[in-house]
Amino acid sequence: MSSLALLLPTVFLGFFAMLNPIGNTPVFISMVGEADKAIMKKVARRAVFTAFIIIAIFCLFGHLIFKMFGITLPAFQIAGGIIVFFIGYDLLQGKAAGAQHSTVPLTLQSYEDMAISPLGIPLLAGPGTISTAMNFVGEGGSFVATLLIVLVFGVVCLLTYYMFVVSKQISEKISPPLIRVISRIMGLILAVIAVQMFISGVFNVIKEYPK
Repeated sequence: MSSLALLLPTVFLGFFAMLNPIGNTPVFISMVGEADKAIMKKVARRAVFTAFIIIAIFCLFGHLIFKMFGITLPAFQIAGGIIVFFIGYDLLQGKAAGAQHSTVPLTLQSYEDMAISPLGIPLLAGPGTISTAMNFVGEGGSFVATLLIVLVFGVVCLLTYYMFVVSKQISEKISPPLIRVISRIMGLILAVIAVQMFISGVFNVIKEYPK
């Protein structure tokens, strides 16, 4: 029990760092900032719920899923890195991410799709979050520990949801030029994170398949 009590704070900090609700809030604003408050809440709710379901599934059945489909974590890291890179590149170029490339006004369905991808996955529940979750489950070593890890992740998801919901109020207090600067900075950061994901995936492939 004492080891579990020591593990849970580490789990919380690890998940908080991976979801990075503070850093991802400007990304969320850049994607859905033009929507009304009701749509923003719905997108935020669907995004964090998607992330929660994905991580919960991988915590409980991750090793079976990878084995069933012949997927390796390095392959997941490389694919996720490519996806996140294009998102970051669009933000760096001053474009709205995802479906907002279109000149046609976005529908509710478009926003809901955006909530699942790229917000829910891979931004929140990306390769890093999945690998972190599976690592914690391995350290926990019991079904009770796994359930507690899922619960802690749920708490971090609630914090992320709150940050997304109040992002509109935050953005209203910041000038539009500053928002654009933040979006470009976040684009650069996302691009760097994506490259790191890709490098980690390649490095893990080399480790798994030595000459």
